[in-house]
Amino acid sequence: MKQERPIRPRDKGDVPDDPLSRMRHSASHVMADAVRRLRPNAKVAIGPSIENGFYYDFDTEPFAPEDAARIEAEMKKIIAENLPFVRHVVPRDEARQRFESRGEKYKVEIIDSIPEGEEVSYFQHGDFIDLCRGPHVETTGDIKAFKVMSFAGAYWRGDERNAQLQRVYGTAFTSQAELDAYLAHIEEAKRRDHRTLGKELDLFSFDDLVGPGFALWHPKGALVRYQIEDIIRKENVRRGYDLVYTPHVAREQLLETSGHLAHYKDNLFGGMELDGQRYLVKPMNCPFHIAIYRSQMRSYRDLPLRYSELGTVYRYERSGVLHGLLRVRGLTMDDGHLFVREDQIGDEIAGCMTLALDMLELFGFKDFDLFLATRPESSMGDPVVWERAEAALRVVLEKTGRPFKVDEGGGAFYGPKIDLKIKDALGREWQCSTFQLDFQLPEAFKLEYVATDGTRQRPIMIHRALLGSMERFIAVLIEQFAGAFPLWLAPVQARVLSVSEKAEAYANEVANRLRAEGLRIETDLAPDKLGAKIRRAQLEKIPYMLVVGEKDMAARVVSPRARESGKDQQQPAVPLDEFAVRLREEAKMPAFGSSVGRPVLK
Repeated sequence: MKQERPIRPRDKGDVPDDPLSRMRHSASHVMADAVRRLRPNAKVAIGPSIENGFYYDFDTEPFAPEDAARIEAEMKKIIAENLPFVRHVVPRDEARQRFESRGEKYKVEIIDSIPEGEEVSYFQHGDFIDLCRGPHVETTGDIKAFKVMSFAGAYWRGDERNAQLQRVYGTAFTSQAELDAYLAHIEEAKRRDHRTLGKELDLFSFDDLVGPGFALWHPKGALVRYQIEDIIRKENVRRGYDLVYTPHVAREQLLETSGHLAHYKDNLFGGMELDGQRYLVKPMNCPFHIAIYRSQMRSYRDLPLRYSELGTVYRYERSGVLHGLLRVRGLTMDDGHLFVREDQIGDEIAGCMTLALDMLELFGFKDFDLFLATRPESSMGDPVVWERAEAALRVVLEKTGRPFKVDEGGGAFYGPKIDLKIKDALGREWQCSTFQLDFQLPEAFKLEYVATDGTRQRPIMIHRALLGSMERFIAVLIEQFAGAFPLWLAPVQARVLSVSEKAEAYANEVANRLRAEGLRIETDLAPDKLGAKIRRAQLEKIPYMLVVGEKDMAARVVSPRARESGKDQQQPAVPLDEFAVRLREEAKMPAFGSSVGRPVLK
């Protein structure tokens, strides 16, 4: 038998070779060891470090909330033992035998999947061994501040046909102060969770009878969405786009020609047979916009041709990844598709980026990162054409004068793209805007325009989304504002609260006067005490509460109470007409940050 060869932890590994990642990965091993000490029959699966911590999957009975403290206590014991992490490289058969003798069937399966000729290694601290390439910290004592965060279910290898495992999430930092700051950040994220706020504020819901991943927009949520969509449509028209509408189903042949059937098959919903033809539910809007383009012959004078549609599409997502409005199966994209000449690429993508930045700034997003996403492994078309498209986007990015990163293999199957990722109030990054350059679909559909010399030429497509899907963007907005929408966007801008039954008629008069100014007003005429009415309006995050009693009625005034804690919440009484004009002015939508035509390129 070949002699085991111990190797220092930092010699080799798959975990990013930075101190925090090494420590978190080491903490996942310690956590697995702790679970095994508490549950000797538990089988271990995998336990990587992730962006904000680590996790480990176990084949065992579900964990209870109180198990977190028990696991942490056991981890502290292992850390106090200051056990060294030692890496061993062994022959495949020996590794298989070692883990098989311990009943670790998941590790055996991983060993069997390692390509022939590739070395097999495991790490050991104390009596615990784990199939792993590392790297790790030197000893368990190097693991500093840590916490077991939560429990969840997870399928082995992410496949719902496999066994369901129990996942334990944890995090670790180099100091207790950093851990405390992170935990405070997590609590703030929970307070802003759009799923909780969506229910509390009566914005949207999901119903199993309708189906998972299909949002139902309630009146208040629909009003927020309507305003955003109205802004998108008006601004697109103002900037030279033509609005279009397209159907929700099409013949399979359309998606076969576009390449979606081959490259997007796992995300397509099942179709139906009609008149001997197979029809599929729309996963993307672009093939339909192409059909509009090819409805007639185009001239170079027609280009650029810009189409815009708030088009609803349907994509199959596994149940395990559905997440409120952030990951759904039915979504409405603020899609734009531009058909351009090659010499128009720079100006048109710059125009798209300017429009996106203006839209995002309107909603308070000013911090963002740019990415150039290149050809993925599964793609269509000539690699030479891809290189041309990527080069064109790189030129656009370089001319912005802004730094950008390269997302290798992150492009769409038909072309490279520029992604714009915004950062919210908590510093979290969200993918919203995208600008994709496409030489492939015009070729697949044989699109043409008549050039200046009378020859037939291929247009180039730009696929453009400003805010992404309405569902995802509104989820981000809810979390950005913690449900407290700015006055101009709030579904209810003010609620009139009657002090007593005698003031009800005046409360209705106040509401009608404000509605006459185009404001969104509700009344609360319930027989509850005023304090209860104020509390109810505060929980619903309504910007203004207007208290009216008999004295207000006699003087024809209102007593405003502001939602914002930074203001003097209870304000002096104001004449009704004066307040109506004031609120109308306050509730106006902010002006766009950039003027039309201001170039994003330098």
